[in-house]
Amino acid sequence: MSLIEKAAARLDALKRAAGEFVDQPETGGARSVQVAPSMPSPRGAEPPARREAAAAAAAPPRTENPISRMVAIDMKRLVARGMVTPDLPRSRIAEEFRLIKRPLLKNATATGASAIENGSLIMVTSALPGEGKSFTAINLSISMAMELDYRILLVDADVARSSVLSRLGVRPQRGLLDVLGGEVEDLSEVLLRTNIDKLTLLPAGMPHARATEMLASDAMARLLEQVVRRYPDRIVIFDSPPLLVTTESRVLATHMGQVIIVIEAEKTTHGTVKNALATIESCPVKLLVLNKSRGEGRGSYGYGYKYGYGYGTGNSKSRHGSRGKSGSKGSKNAR
Repeated sequence: MSLIEKAAARLDALKRAAGEFVDQPETGGARSVQVAPSMPSPRGAEPPARREAAAAAAAPPRTENPISRMVAIDMKRLVARGMVTPDLPRSRIAEEFRLIKRPLLKNATATGASAIENGSLIMVTSALPGEGKSFTAINLSISMAMELDYRILLVDADVARSSVLSRLGVRPQRGLLDVLGGEVEDLSEVLLRTNIDKLTLLPAGMPHARATEMLASDAMARLLEQVVRRYPDRIVIFDSPPLLVTTESRVLATHMGQVIIVIEAEKTTHGTVKNALATIESCPVKLLVLNKSRGEGRGSYGYGYKYGYGYGTGNSKSRHGSRGKSGSKGSKNAR
């Protein structure tokens, strides 16, 4: 083989290795050869397979969004306890909570200069136990759910003495503590739809040795952010522990746009109320509800409410206020 033929053969081998199309003129036994092409990647670009793998790794994992379960609230139980029910919209208790909820709804949906940060997060609490905060939280939630334009999430945040489900005639369920403890990954898994249209429940969850610490944890703060971001069309009502008994409710109040303090008539002292208000100075809106006030023309207590609310802290004056009073029988159920 001549030097020219050897050179041609060497060139042919190099081009084969490069994976190119070779169309060599026939000289001295060399022939036309075609091999599978391999398109080179542009300078600085990753191969397609590598790009696809990187994109798959960066994408969030796909998870099914579980559908919240359905539970039935015992309506007869609510009626027997003198509470608000959708089928008795004109009852005295329904009218009283219709008055109480109106400024709260206005604050929750305010826009522009009058907008309140986290106005859709409403905490119901009291200075001391037994003043009627859970009773108020449940009735307020049902009353708001009867509105045409709002969806309500009632959260049982009184994890040490949870009572929301038992008052509604619903058996204990997993809930808030299970999410905070990491046993439940997706909040939707523990939400409970009810037979009251537009009302959803988040139970306190299974008992936990460090329940009160969980309520004051960073995990709780992240959960609140998730609720606001994930459910922007909902008003969230929290049944919170009393302010002067635990510190968890004070931490929770820092995330709220509105706080309702339920006060038991003729029992809670003025000094106790002032001390309770001092623990939530940072909250933009505070509403006071005087529960179990003496009914007009009757010698017994009833579902009577005097209420008012205002903006600001310290010695600042209230920008808005309202008062009302009414009464009905059955005060023992207002606890």
